[in-house]
Amino acid sequence: MPDAKPRRIVIDTDPGIDDAIGILLALASSEFSITGLTTVAGNIGIETTTRNAGRLLAFAGREDIPVVRGEAAPLSRPGPEPLNLHGENGIGGVALPDPGRQPESRPAVPWLADLLLDQPAGTIEILALGPLTNLARVFLHHPDAARRIGGIIAMGGVIHETGNVGPRSEFNLWADPEAAEVVVSSGLPLVLVPLDVTRRVRASREFALALRAAGTPLAVMVADLVESYFETKTHQESRPLHDPCVMLFALAPELFRLEDLHLVVNTGSTGEAGALTVDARGSAVRVATGVDGPAVLDLLARTLTAA
Repeated sequence: MPDAKPRRIVIDTDPGIDDAIGILLALASSEFSITGLTTVAGNIGIETTTRNAGRLLAFAGREDIPVVRGEAAPLSRPGPEPLNLHGENGIGGVALPDPGRQPESRPAVPWLADLLLDQPAGTIEILALGPLTNLARVFLHHPDAARRIGGIIAMGGVIHETGNVGPRSEFNLWADPEAAEVVVSSGLPLVLVPLDVTRRVRASREFALALRAAGTPLAVMVADLVESYFETKTHQESRPLHDPCVMLFALAPELFRLEDLHLVVNTGSTGEAGALTVDARGSAVRVATGVDGPAVLDLLARTLTAA
């Protein structure tokens, strides 16, 4: 039987330490053909997220992949302040080369709409690692194109646990709750990977040392990124590897527990903005609610060290 063709993906991203790890994982996997990186303001401002996307591709020698500058602000509210945990350069101070290719001249929303209309319906998947502003604008302004998306896997939200920017809110959905509401209620094929799952995926110092010992460039770079993601020099577990869980789910959904839930997104102006409520009147969404943490970390390491 011939090998299956790689899955064509667009990574919508706001790099971000954990975004960077997810992007490098996707670059290392033979199962993905990356059509482009679209950027969005989130962890840090749009100029820095766009530059970081180009820097990651320059490091990996993959400047054949276009970087497309996306939305600089949420749909209808001020953008969030940059997250200090990602450092001044957005990727923990880890050194990367300057981009060797300029971002595309067209903005991400029309670029993505044209890509979807040009390719057979259902053949482009979106792996979304940041606020959902770009995808919401595609749906609002180019609905015929949006309906051709083969699937969206998005890191976002929290179901049963406390949030990370409020009692019930997770950063990506909180940063642009109106965009989250558009995407969740769109009827597009969507899988959400919330904090309930991503908090179970944390790297140990031994994990980082094993990556470094493997010696491959991608593995060593991810070891550097993981080490920048420990809260202190004495912590033995990193902060959660939120965004790589999107790629890990795409590669091995059998390692996750999925539930079909009906969700409502809070678009208010209080600390509950972006919160998800399970409600029979809400929109049907597939949600990852459990994960085999050791198994997905093993998959991450195996993919990086084989590249």
